[in-house]
Amino acid sequence: MNKTQFRSMLEEKGIILNETQMKQFDLYFHELVEWNNKMNLTAITDEEGVYLKHFYDSISAAFFQDFSKPLNIVDVGAGAGFPSIPIKICFPHLKVTIVDSLNKRISFLQHLANTLQLSDVSFFHDRAETFAKEKEHREKYDFVLARAVARMPVLAELCLPLAKVGGVFLAMKGPEVMNEISDATKAIATLGGEVVDNKSLLLPFEESTRHFVFIEKTKKTPKQYPRKPGTPNKQPLQ
Repeated sequence: MNKTQFRSMLEEKGIILNETQMKQFDLYFHELVEWNNKMNLTAITDEEGVYLKHFYDSISAAFFQDFSKPLNIVDVGAGAGFPSIPIKICFPHLKVTIVDSLNKRISFLQHLANTLQLSDVSFFHDRAETFAKEKEHREKYDFVLARAVARMPVLAELCLPLAKVGGVFLAMKGPEVMNEISDATKAIATLGGEVVDNKSLLLPFEESTRHFVFIEKTKKTPKQYPRKPGTPNKQPLQ
């Protein structure tokens, strides 16, 4: 996907990018590649690949979720900033928090936010399990995002405690998602969530399936969750 296709295919979906935003994506690409020489941020470093599999793929959440109104968003395990930074570039009014367990990635993201002149973004070097126990973050977010971080029973325990009651957790997933949802039924209910939608699309050009699982936070998460770091992964709620 070249830059022209990127811009016009987003326009078809009602997302109009101005020159400043296109320049931000160009800077993002170059910073990603440059920093990738020093640390492992992504296996995809060709421009067309980054625009399709990172930028367009991240923004595709906006085809199913209205980001035009003010939202306080947290992105769990964003790695090199996906999906929340591309979404933030398209919708600059959003308030975005990113939590990631690797300090080097947080350094990259802070540098990136400065370079792109993004406001209302904050970064936390922390494990999701401990971050969600902190009073200033627990059940404080309108919208929780995670893309390709862990299987659904684990992901639900890391993400749902951060969503306020009435808020939404969106898990961006690949084609195997139906098995994951069924494995996570008990975990989602235990943590106060309810699956309300599962949308899908084919990523252009490569035709791979992407799923967008929307989980509404219907009641408070019991305070013993998330369990201590590493436990959700080793012993997923069943």
